[in-house]
This record gives sequence, C-alpha cells and structure tokens, in this order.
Amino acid sequence: MATSTHTGSPQTTGQDADDHHVSPSDIAVGVIIGRTSEFFDFFVFSIACVLVFPARLFGFLDPVQGTLASFVLLALAFVARPVGTVIFMAVDRAVGRKGKLTAALLLLGTSTVAMGLVPSYDTLGWWAIGIMAILRIGQGLALGGTWDGLPSLLALSVSREKRGFYAMIPQLGAPIGLAVAALLYAYLLINVSAEEFVDWGWRYPFFVAFAINVVALFARLRIVASPEFDDMLNSSELRPSRIRPTLKQDGKSMILGIFMPLASFAMFHMVTIFPLSWVFLYSNDPPEAVLYSLILGSVAGIASIVASGYIADAIGRRRLLMLGALAIGAFAVLGPLLLAGGREGATTYIVLGFVLLGLSFGQSSGVIAALFGKKNRYTASALVSSLSWMFGAGFAPLTALSMSSFLGLWAAGIYLGSGVICTVIAIQISRRGQMDITDE
Repeated sequence: MATSTHTGSPQTTGQDADDHHVSPSDIAVGVIIGRTSEFFDFFVFSIACVLVFPARLFGFLDPVQGTLASFVLLALAFVARPVGTVIFMAVDRAVGRKGKLTAALLLLGTSTVAMGLVPSYDTLGWWAIGIMAILRIGQGLALGGTWDGLPSLLALSVSREKRGFYAMIPQLGAPIGLAVAALLYAYLLINVSAEEFVDWGWRYPFFVAFAINVVALFARLRIVASPEFDDMLNSSELRPSRIRPTLKQDGKSMILGIFMPLASFAMFHMVTIFPLSWVFLYSNDPPEAVLYSLILGSVAGIASIVASGYIADAIGRRRLLMLGALAIGAFAVLGPLLLAGGREGATTYIVLGFVLLGLSFGQSSGVIAALFGKKNRYTASALVSSLSWMFGAGFAPLTALSMSSFLGLWAAGIYLGSGVICTVIAIQISRRGQMDITDE
C-alpha cells in the first residue's frame, strides 16, 4: 500500500510505522471484537424483550400483547440507526475517526448499562417505558456511529482472490455476540428463581455490556492509529463524504444496496428472537432450553459464515447471495412446520436457519461495500447498511409474531418471503446493469 503524501494528516514514518503496524489478522481481530460488542448489546436487549420487559414494563397487557409492545421498543433502535449514521458522519468530518468512535461506543455502552437500572412499570409508571424508549433510541444512534470502515480496510488489505473470505470476518461478530448473551442469560435462569430473575437477575447482562464495549473501543482505536488506516484515509478509501453529494452520485446504487441483502437481514431475527418468543409464549419448554438451541445455532452460524467466504471466492458473491436467498425462500415455507414440532423441531428450525443465514449473511456487507467506488464507499456503505437493517431486521419480530398470533404459525414466513423477493429482484437488476460485484 503506497504511503500517502496528503498534507492534511500527520505522516507516520520510521520507527513509528513499525511500532504501529497492523497486519490483516490484527485488523480481523479488531473487527470481530468490535462487531461482537455491538451485537452483544443488541441481543441482550432483544432477549430481554421476550423474557423480562413484558412482565416489568407491560404487565398491564396479556403476555402476547406485552411481547409485541416490547418488540416496538426493539424496532426503535433500527429506526434511529440511519439518523445516527448521518449525525456521526458529521462528527467524523469535524473531529476525526477516533473522536467519533469514542463518542459512539460510550453512548452505546452507557445506554445499555442505564437500561439495567430502569425501574418497573409498577414503580415508575409510563415514565419507565418512556425512559427505556429513549435509551433504546440512544442505542440505535450509537450503532449508527460505530461504523469505522474497518471491514473495507480489511477487504482491501488482501488480494481479490481472498476478498470473499475476508469479507465474511466482520459478520462473525453476530453469532458470537448472540452466543455470549444467550449463555449469560441461560446461566442466570438456572441459578436464580423466576421471581429473582425478573426482579434483579436480568440486569447483569446489561452491566457486562459496558466492559465489553471498553475492550472493543481500545481494539478499534489501536487499528485507527495505524499507518495503514491513515494511508487509506488520505487516499479517500475511508474518508467520509457528505451525504447530499453521495446521494446524488450513488443514489441508484444505494437503493439497490438496501434491498440486495434484505433476505439475510430479515432472516436474522427470524431464527433468533422470533423462535424464542414463540416457544416462550406458546409452549411449556423452559426459556433456557431455547437459549441452548440459540447457542448451538450460533456455532452452526459461525461455521456457515466461514464457509461462505470460501464459496464466495469460488463462485462469486452475487451468485452465492442469490442461492442463499432462494434457500431462505424455501425455509420461509418449511420453517414454520419445524417450529411447530416441539423442542426438537424448534432446535432444528434454529440450527438449519443459522446455516442458511450464515451462507447469505456472511457476504451481505461485502456486497454492499462493493457497489461503490472509493470516493463514496465509506459513507454510502454506512448509510445503506443502516437502512437495510431497518427494513430487513427492525420490524421482523414484531411483524412475524403479530401475524403468527392472529393467523397461525404459517404466516411467519410471509415477512421472510417478502425479503427474499426484494433480494432476488435487486440481484437481477444488478445483473442487467452489468454491475460487477464479484471482485470489488
């Protein structure tokens, strides 16, 4: 990678470059730690939306309505995330990447910790719900600011023949974050009574989140301080462009990018939070049993995401994303039959779902970034990712549970199927437009 001669940033030379040099493996570790912390925070909240908040915040509703109300809180962060992206892009341009990341991760960790301190509805009334909603919006705004460009730096630090493999590495943070959150909740459930868990035990995962965010912050800052990152910044690969010119120059590609990974983003909550809510509400299985299945599914998801890297390098990202979408479409039809099959069926639903999710999700972010040239890649990828998460995952648990509760479990596949249709159409449009995303 050539050394930049840009005069706007200090140059790192000689011994300093050796002291701060980071290899692709170093970047990979930093990316995984950072993404794990983000997904851990979100899964801690998501699991609590099923196991805790219906009783503590919405006890005046029946269990199903209380869970649906909790899923409204869940969706708030996904709506706030694109707003956070815009706000923190301005912060990035004003004070730099280090300041932006520090502020975003502190907001994320503080919002999550504060959630663990919110009293119940019986104690504070509607104020408890309002405070939780504000903190959830804080999580979403913060997540919009945690976009650091490290996945792009990682992919561009290796040869094109290996970019599929390295593009999947950031995605490993999702199943790892889920596994840690599920394991922590399961430990609490089997070691305290149900009353103690709802009273105070649920708070601990929220407190753990802050410590994880501190570790993630230092891991990221170490990479941001490297000469490689500075070179990429100076060459505009990781420089935040302004929103309006980005929309004007790459608006069509951004619209396409929102819909291309929609099937995998919709699948994301359909194999995690939705089955947990369905089993918890409509069966006699203990919640820790579903959490164990989610841990098992996370392991399968990790293996599947890794496999997606090798497959993408062999057949291309776009083809893999299309095959993954078609497989998710079949799962939308057959999955509800598995979920209705008792504990074994639910476990099969989760594990099989994670395998299909990993193959598609593993390349989703890489496909988004590859749609844009280096001038607008950083800003366009961040904004597109935020919007795609909002449309794909933000409303999935709310929509799937409400439709299943009123129409039957088969209806859970309708939302997932709509995501598949969007992905297939977007990929077909990219093909007709001769958009080459395989080697980008």
